[in-house]
Amino acid sequence: MQAIEVIEDPAAAEATLDPIRTRILRELTEPGSATQLAARLGLPRQKVNYHLRTLEQHGLVELVEERRRGNVTERILRATASSYLISPAALASVAPDPRLFSNRFSAFWLLALAGRMVQEVGRLIAGAAAARQELATFAIDGEITFHSAADRAAFAGELGEAVTRLVAKYHDGGTGHPAGSRPAGRNHRLVVALHPALKNPSPTPTAKD
Repeated sequence: MQAIEVIEDPAAAEATLDPIRTRILRELTEPGSATQLAARLGLPRQKVNYHLRTLEQHGLVELVEERRRGNVTERILRATASSYLISPAALASVAPDPRLFSNRFSAFWLLALAGRMVQEVGRLIAGAAAARQELATFAIDGEITFHSAADRAAFAGELGEAVTRLVAKYHDGGTGHPAGSRPAGRNHRLVVALHPALKNPSPTPTAKD
C-alpha cells in the first residue's frame, strides 16, 4: 500500500468523489470484506458491493485474499493507498498552466506551480514504484512571522538572492563538457513558496475520524 496515490484518470477521480466511496477507502486502510464494511457503515451489503466493484474497476482497491466460508467465498479487499490526491491531469483541459502566470508575486502562479508539482511528483512516484527504486526529493515546511510588509519583502528578496547563488554554484549547465555532449546529471525542479498561513486551519483528519 502506498502512503499517497495521485489520481490522474478522470473516471477514477470521479469515483472517489462519491461520499460513500470516500468512506469505504478510508475504512479499507485495513483489509476488510463487504460484510464487514456494511456493518461499519450501516449500509446494505449489496450497496457496499456495488461501490467496491466501482473502486476496484478503477484500481483504487485491491484483492488481498479470498476466504472460503461454507458455500460462500469472502473477498478481502484493501485500499491501494492510505491517502489519495487528484492530479490536475484529471482536468487536463482546464488545468492551470504555470507559463500563463509569470509574475512571481502572483498567488495564481503559486497555485499553478503547486498543481504542476502534484502532477509531476505523482508520476515520479509511480515510475519509481514500478522500477522498485527510491525517489530522491527534499522539502522544507515551516512558519515565519514578519513584523511588517517591508520585512516580508526584504526576506523574499534575500531568499531569492540566496537561491540564485546556490543555483549558480551547483547547476551543471554543460560548462566543461566536450563540445556537443550533454551533462550526465539529471535535471531537478526547484520551487520555493511563501504565502500567509491560514488563521484557522482545518484539523487534519485521521483514518478513523
